[in-house]
Amino acid sequence: MSKLRQRMFEDMQLRGLAAKTQQAYVGAVQQLAAFYGRSPDNLNEAELRQYFLYLKNEKHVSASSLRVALCGLKFFYERTLGRTWPLLDLVRPPHEEKLPVVLSPAEVQRILSCLHTWCYRMCLSTIYGCGLRLREGVELTVPALDSERMLVHVQHGKGAKDRYVPLPASLLPQLRHYWCRHRHPVWLFPARTRNGMPPTTATQPISVSSVQKAFRAAREASGVQKPATVHTLRHSYATHLLEAGVSLRVIQAYLGHRSPQTTARYTHLTRQVEVLAVEALNRVMHNLQW
Repeated sequence: MSKLRQRMFEDMQLRGLAAKTQQAYVGAVQQLAAFYGRSPDNLNEAELRQYFLYLKNEKHVSASSLRVALCGLKFFYERTLGRTWPLLDLVRPPHEEKLPVVLSPAEVQRILSCLHTWCYRMCLSTIYGCGLRLREGVELTVPALDSERMLVHVQHGKGAKDRYVPLPASLLPQLRHYWCRHRHPVWLFPARTRNGMPPTTATQPISVSSVQKAFRAAREASGVQKPATVHTLRHSYATHLLEAGVSLRVIQAYLGHRSPQTTARYTHLTRQVEVLAVEALNRVMHNLQW
């Protein structure tokens, strides 16, 4: 690793950025260096300007990709190199408000029923049943399950925040039965061991990529045509709770959203909520005379 890259990593660690964010930012700097074939600290503001124009006008990168490039390069030049270029405040990715894909409860069940490997079925069932992010589900520990209060302690979630979410009553006996198959003292979903080693010797949980691969295979086998991903289970969880009458404020706490506006987008995903709103409006306006 070059000294410059090492310094950037150290700066991001001091800033408290997540490991995934660090990799994305470094990747953005690497792509810039590859584009010019030179070390990024030898580029000037005009060259950086042409690079952003290339991303927007020729490569036609998505708003999210442009945002990652901007954040990564902004951190590198402003924090690591100490260069305050006006260009980095000029570039603005277009604002997008895409609604996420949501599965119906029946579609969720169809996909989960096509998972025939216990670890993947239980991990994805827990992700849906508790509204977890993929990494939160994969890295769940055995002590995180509080069977007395029927809660799951989600530790080090997005933004390094902890939270508690309800543990569905139907999920607990399944998780207990699954744990009895491996009895790992730490990981709820330990990685598979090799060479006949017992499951209790696993040093890490199952990988994120293996869970994603298992979900894709199950979705294809189920016949569900929606472009769903593992994260779709989290969106579906929130939408299904909203349809069941749970308040947005409670759902926000379960999901660990910082802003209520992030949670409010689920009101656009369910016809049932709209119907209830119209019925309430009609009741309020019933005696209104024009």
